[in-house]
Amino acid sequence: MRVVAIGGFLLSLALVGVLELLARREGSRLPTLGMVCAHLMRYEVGTVPVGRIGVLGIWWWVGWHFFAR
Repeated sequence: MRVVAIGGFLLSLALVGVLELLARREGSRLPTLGMVCAHLMRYEVGTVPVGRIGVLGIWWWVGWHFFAR
């Protein structure tokens, strides 16, 4: 089961890489990863920076699951 989980994460990482390469082509309509992150960081509900809190939560989850062990 561990091999399947690692394979799934590697497949996801490869897909993100392929999408990034496709987004950087001339005339592409796909946003780059940087553009998506910038859009998320600007998202607010009233005065609450919901996007920044969400990105912080994602980084916390990644750190907890991959680096805390």
